[in-house]
Amino acid sequence: MSKKVAVIMGSDSDFPVVKSALTELKKYGVEFECRVMSAHRTPAEACEFASNARANGFGVIICAAGMAAHLAGVVAGHTTLPVIGIPMKSKALEGVDALLATVMMPPGVPVATVGIDGAKNAAVLAVQMLSLSDDGLAEKLTAEKKAMADGVAAKDKALQEQIAAL
Repeated sequence: MSKKVAVIMGSDSDFPVVKSALTELKKYGVEFECRVMSAHRTPAEACEFASNARANGFGVIICAAGMAAHLAGVVAGHTTLPVIGIPMKSKALEGVDALLATVMMPPGVPVATVGIDGAKNAAVLAVQMLSLSDDGLAEKLTAEKKAMADGVAAKDKALQEQIAAL
């Protein structure tokens, strides 16, 4: 059985976006735990969670945060597990501030970063990481990639039929 994925949000206001990551993890049958922790308001709790994540059965940590977006970096600084950052869109700078804060990590403290509000991709990336040691997950990913390709082929066929009918 694969390890769990931790999904941490800097605020409960991130949940409407983060929910798509949880849905995606469920689709692949990956166990997860979802929490609210703040790099600024509850830094000790975030650091403790990250420090103990491997021992607690986690294999990947996803962190969603907006604005200053320090959560993923703080977590990455306290674990050897892969950390994926989701920069969250904000009103002031449309999430560009969070994107820059998430990708600009110092050497030795990497954070894989998906696009602004890219929760679904964060979950898929986490599943891909876990699939390195789980052939069942790898097979599910292969099937999903084929289904996506088949969907594009079907749309192209329908488009070609519409063009031919012009």
